[in-house]
Amino acid sequence: MKPHVLVLGAGVVGLCTALDLLERGFGVTVLDREGPERQSASHGNAGMIVPSHFVPLAAPGMVALGLKWMWNPESPFWVRPRLDADLCRWAFLFAQAATPQRVAAAAPLLRDLSLASKACFEALAERHGNAFAFQKRGLLMLCHTAHGLDEEARTAEAAHRLGLPAQVLSAAETAELDPGLRMDVAGSVYFPEDAFLVPGLFLDALQRQVTEAGAEILWNTEVEGFQMKGRRILAVRTSRGELAAGQVALCAGFWSADLARQLGLHLPLQAGKGYSLTVERLPHRPRIAAILTEARVAVTPMGDGVRFGGTLELGGRPGTIHPARVRGIVRSALRYFPDLDPQIFTDVPVWSGLRPCSPDGLPYLGRPARFDNLVVATGHAMLGMSLGPITGRLAGRVLDGEAPAIPYPLLSPDRYAAA
Repeated sequence: MKPHVLVLGAGVVGLCTALDLLERGFGVTVLDREGPERQSASHGNAGMIVPSHFVPLAAPGMVALGLKWMWNPESPFWVRPRLDADLCRWAFLFAQAATPQRVAAAAPLLRDLSLASKACFEALAERHGNAFAFQKRGLLMLCHTAHGLDEEARTAEAAHRLGLPAQVLSAAETAELDPGLRMDVAGSVYFPEDAFLVPGLFLDALQRQVTEAGAEILWNTEVEGFQMKGRRILAVRTSRGELAAGQVALCAGFWSADLARQLGLHLPLQAGKGYSLTVERLPHRPRIAAILTEARVAVTPMGDGVRFGGTLELGGRPGTIHPARVRGIVRSALRYFPDLDPQIFTDVPVWSGLRPCSPDGLPYLGRPARFDNLVVATGHAMLGMSLGPITGRLAGRVLDGEAPAIPYPLLSPDRYAAA
């Protein structure tokens, strides 16, 4: 009989892990510190499935760009000013990882993970009647300036070397491909392998599948500690009492760092706060998901509306809204789409969520050497939704004692153990 698994976290990674384990015949209990109405880092994101995003966050030039942007709270990247030893260590590790060599090693791995995850989304959509509006229409990287287009064209060349199709388009060709809303751009790069969905609907579908398959989800359940013996976690102490642990999957997003610390593990993570606004019933809207490249703002059609989201605010606090971050998104949208009426953003609810960012821009995935019955799956930054299904599948393989389908030593949860 397979051991019962406690999955810590009911975000997209936790639910995907739970679903894979249930299909393998495990008993599963999912714990989440919030309630079922939660608005996690998965709910309000752009819903993009992006094989095109094979360059990790820690890339050459990002340190200089971050230093340039960090003084402007409306910029795409901003560090909330504070004295924090963990942030300083994280920034040092980020600078170490932002090298061409690391990017060259990470790119094929991210490509393989993304394509495998996209295949999982396709299978889930077919199996469940596409309840989450999965659309295989590609992604446009919209470039407001000629310089931006030149930079994206280099990314397109790198994509070709990895076997990913990418098309560099003029402004006229971009408008012909997506005529729904007039764009002020120098051109774009089109990645036809990308896709998008409605994140809230996907999470609802996952939650239904997990519960219908027999898992119990314990909402409003705080993890307060662990009972350990040797190389095993015997139980998880929670606000509801102690739960025996056959195996444990740590999928708690940004909160994973604190839980790992209680286990004697070192998982450097910073909260990368993102914001989004979903404008409903727009008379004219794009039909293809897009990223406004210079502004780092994502634009996704969702039903009759459009979601505008972005920014990376390191050190953001849960539940707080920084108005300057929202202004940056709105101003960028108006710059790229000049026919938008600024009034459409008035009184639109603002969502915010904390994305778990590792220093090298890669997730933590695997079994740490210290424990025989723990798997870590967290640290996906902006790729949590995109990589959720393949992460769940790989975590399930490890928990089931199988070799991984995709080798991933770069994702080891022990890679910063000595940092």
